[in-house]
Amino acid sequence: MKRVLLPTDFSENAYNAIRYAQELYKDESCLFYLLHTYSPPIYYVEYASFSSEQIGLDDFYHAKAMEQLEELKQNLENSFKNPLHQFQLKAAFNTLMDEVLEMVENVNISVIVMGTKGATGTKELLFGSNTVHVIKKAKCPVIAVPDGFAYETPKEILFPTDYEISYKTKALKELLYLANEHISRIDVLHVATGHPLTDLQIANRERLENLLKPFAHVFHDMPNNEVINGINEFQLKNKINLLVMVMNKHTFLERLFLKPVIKKIGLNLHIPFMVIPYPD
Repeated sequence: MKRVLLPTDFSENAYNAIRYAQELYKDESCLFYLLHTYSPPIYYVEYASFSSEQIGLDDFYHAKAMEQLEELKQNLENSFKNPLHQFQLKAAFNTLMDEVLEMVENVNISVIVMGTKGATGTKELLFGSNTVHVIKKAKCPVIAVPDGFAYETPKEILFPTDYEISYKTKALKELLYLANEHISRIDVLHVATGHPLTDLQIANRERLENLLKPFAHVFHDMPNNEVINGINEFQLKNKINLLVMVMNKHTFLERLFLKPVIKKIGLNLHIPFMVIPYPD
């Protein structure tokens, strides 16, 4: 059974991401974990002077969060009746990042699906801070769903790469699963920098091609361009339903998630974005 973590702050963006997950895995037996984390809005020094049990705040906020989670669960079950899907509720007095990391490790989460922004998200940022932290730290794939995105079956998956990674089946497991489940085509996009491929890049490309043999795929080369511009140009010319990239120290993703840089690079992202952690 696939275990899918669905963080929620009860915003419309979070709800939309949860519905996306229900559609994406509609033919898969899934246990969905609806997760909400909270922190009592009380002055830190005052709160630190007492335990949450002593002042009763933890019980109050936990009960309120669980009530909201139960209401959300009922809504999801009533609007999307699927006997393959089960829900488990979790409310925790913790930061979202810490709770996500604990759950990924303790309950063997397969994938995290979340909105790109929370209730206080702003249009100036590509991702909200919670989404950025989860993507950068989580040890499993994370799918970030844009605000207001209407579900599309991921028939066309864009996979940009610089061939600097020696791809392995384990790292690409979720990508290959989705391609198989939805009979997708994977568009491998290499944006060149004007230099020929090194021997290492050629070997990595061949390894990737072998991994993709069972699936419909096409390799594309876009010469002399920036990665961001290459992705944007490809999306303008081709219908893409899902963008997938691997997070490692050498990809542009590290720069992408630095807030001062976001406006400058201008990634036009209106489709779900799955980031896969590369095993160390």
